[in-house]
Amino acid sequence: MIPAGKRTAVVRALEEEGVDYVVTDETSNREYTGVATFALPKAAVEPVLERLGEAGIDDRTYTVIVAAETVISRRFEALKAEYAEESDRDEDRISRQELQAKADELASGMRTYIMMTVISAVIATAGLLLDSPATVVGSMVIAPLIGPAMSAAIGTVVDDEEMFRRGVRMQLLGVIVAIGAATLFAVSLRTLGLVPPGIDPLELAEVAERLAPSVLVLAVAIGAGVAGIVSLMSGISATLVGVMIAVALIPPAAAVGIGIAFSIPRLVIGAGVIVAVNVLSINLAALVMLWYEGYRPEHWFREDEAQAALVKRVVVLVAAIAMLSVFLGGVTYDSYVASTTETDIRNAVGDELAALDPEAELLELEIERTGTIPPRETERVVVTVGAPPGVSIDGAATTLEGRIDAVAPGDPRVEVRLVTVDRA
Repeated sequence: MIPAGKRTAVVRALEEEGVDYVVTDETSNREYTGVATFALPKAAVEPVLERLGEAGIDDRTYTVIVAAETVISRRFEALKAEYAEESDRDEDRISRQELQAKADELASGMRTYIMMTVISAVIATAGLLLDSPATVVGSMVIAPLIGPAMSAAIGTVVDDEEMFRRGVRMQLLGVIVAIGAATLFAVSLRTLGLVPPGIDPLELAEVAERLAPSVLVLAVAIGAGVAGIVSLMSGISATLVGVMIAVALIPPAAAVGIGIAFSIPRLVIGAGVIVAVNVLSINLAALVMLWYEGYRPEHWFREDEAQAALVKRVVVLVAAIAMLSVFLGGVTYDSYVASTTETDIRNAVGDELAALDPEAELLELEIERTGTIPPRETERVVVTVGAPPGVSIDGAATTLEGRIDAVAPGDPRVEVRLVTVDRA
């Protein structure tokens, strides 16, 4: 909509930009005297709108941006080629105004957001207790978490404080609601006897996966944050990317709820760290990616304020992630020690059995570890040996204990069990 007294300036701006346009008279409101309609390549939308802003079309002017299926025009093709050559922006990158609109669309209403988060958390909890990966994946599809995560980042770089605060509020609310719903659902299952009385959630693969997070969770979260922003700024569907962000948040939040319901502090801490690291990393990746891609506030004099806010928030996120990464690094190192220790013990047992009897074989190796601060010490090693009738393992435990002490931290107790194997 062209405001009164701005028609000549708008037409001149469009002509100078080489844009095909149509201007029609506007008679319904004295504030506007005409309506300008024109087609632009994606890369040209933001620069042309900025040029029109200089001509008097500011953010208070009625402006509508829609996607055109097809534009048949030689001048349009020339304009597209010009911006492809001169602009350092991705030709598929949408304008700042469209990005903000998409973020608003993804941030659903509060009632719907809470309801979908609760449903997603309940399904994820059921999937974890059923040890069903398919059910866990299904819970991620309906999780509405991509909107708040992207809104907070976009609000920062375009200096929209309200959008930023709404994104942060909804992210915190989503995590709290997800954990609360998972806890109540898991407690209900235990109270009503809908899960086996002696069930140990830590024996379920889907739950145990969230027990000891490693630094690899950072890769998942950062990748999800970058993918979320790329999907938005390229104008493609963000549905599948939303699933990726839900992967990083919903299952660990459900695991926290299970840990609370079954009184497993280790699970609460481990899964809780995953949730915190993922939320922070997704926001950090989205912030850095948006600024790198050149998104800035509409008015240049607000750019310094936006940059200062960006730097401050990036520093806070990096500091928080660094603190949590100490825990992740400890878990990763503990996993490495456990893996190398098991390999060394297995090799030592194999060598001893070969010397004891060529027909003896290692059937099972069970290693129990103790302690809470990595690296944990090896407390007990149970070696199950299979051998033909008549083979003796007298003294094997003592011999193995000496060899295992040399490769395993601590002073583990060694127990050797013999299983007679008779083959026809």
